[in-house]
Amino acid sequence: MPIIKANNPALSSWIEVPKNSDFPIQNIPFGIFSFQGSSPRACTRIGDTVIDLSALVELGFLDSLRLPDFSVFHAETLNDFIALGKPFWRKTRNRLSELFQKDNPELQNDTEAQKQVLHHIKDVTLHLPVHIGDYTDFYSSIQHATNVGAMFRDPKNALLPNWKHLPVGYHGRASSIVVSGTPIHRPKGQVKPPDAEKPFFTPTRQLDFELEVAFVVGGNTQLGQSISTAEAEDYIFGLVLFNDWSARDIQAWEYVPLGPFLAKNFASTISPWIVTLDALEPFRVAGVKQKPEVLDYLKFKGKKNYDINLEVYLKPEESEENLICQSNFKYMYWNMCQQLAHHTIGGCNVRVGDMCASGTISGNTPNSYGSLLELTWRGSKPLKLKDGSERKFVEDKDTIIIRGFGEKDGVRIGFGECIGKILPAL
Repeated sequence: MPIIKANNPALSSWIEVPKNSDFPIQNIPFGIFSFQGSSPRACTRIGDTVIDLSALVELGFLDSLRLPDFSVFHAETLNDFIALGKPFWRKTRNRLSELFQKDNPELQNDTEAQKQVLHHIKDVTLHLPVHIGDYTDFYSSIQHATNVGAMFRDPKNALLPNWKHLPVGYHGRASSIVVSGTPIHRPKGQVKPPDAEKPFFTPTRQLDFELEVAFVVGGNTQLGQSISTAEAEDYIFGLVLFNDWSARDIQAWEYVPLGPFLAKNFASTISPWIVTLDALEPFRVAGVKQKPEVLDYLKFKGKKNYDINLEVYLKPEESEENLICQSNFKYMYWNMCQQLAHHTIGGCNVRVGDMCASGTISGNTPNSYGSLLELTWRGSKPLKLKDGSERKFVEDKDTIIIRGFGEKDGVRIGFGECIGKILPAL
């Protein structure tokens, strides 16, 4: 792995970075923003300052990159920039790091240019950062799969026979993936409680969040081509926080034999900033030992898991936030390289901007379970909130907030927030 200059923990920026910010100069994530009615375009962020990449291009500050197409930063999604490939992602991030370092006077001394380039986070609108052509959801946390299997089937045989042999996944709905802050209407569908003779139509009574992390595909493949675990990281641009909203009662009735449908397709929420794999390099850790041994195409070398702290908060409309879950991305049994290798082994082609989510990320302790289904054990152990109320599942006007960050050598790299408020069914 080459040394990535932008990751140097000793770096500091001339842009102010508040204490415990997710966005020090070592992060340099990518997003899409608009300002005062302008068309959406590419940006990065340091501290609470959003940096207009299209303005940097127009003012000549990125000329040294010699990109094949500088119009990528004027586009309304990051897809064209991502399609340039990993060497250009890294070169761009390193140049941005150089430009905003404390000892670099280029832009620091040009107050007129700063007016075009720099905006406070409160003054901008953040948009979905990529056009998502296809979305796949995996089921890769062994504790989550065990919990659900024990709850709905046989605790002694919680994992299905295939689970430790392949990364289980399904194809989800890309059109209903929305950016953080977008309100979600409670979905409706058929449910059939165990004591009911026949199903009936209703807004879901068991609305849940799922704590996930998703990766953004960074390269195109041809039909019939597969990506090996060794190649996979060249095809992963970066990560976002992901809330895969779920209607548990609808799911319980519909999922046999083909899996989730209406229970999942109404909405998923992502954080607006894509944090690159390069920025997350310091947080690599080894995953759990996989037993039984996996087939050859799923074998890999090196550390492929990431130590990223994950937190979920539930906020009732008239009350404060309640921390209800503390988990970690390192708990994944199947890593991203294995997921992408399995996804493509049959010849499925992937495209820039496709999104692959981890599945619910649960740890080994009850406070680390990544869904209300597990935290309340299917509603049998309601959560008590600070305002005295209880929750079995998400209620109307509740807001779910997901935060995530890695921390090492005094540097905190985070994702910002993944926020969704539930509105009553239409």
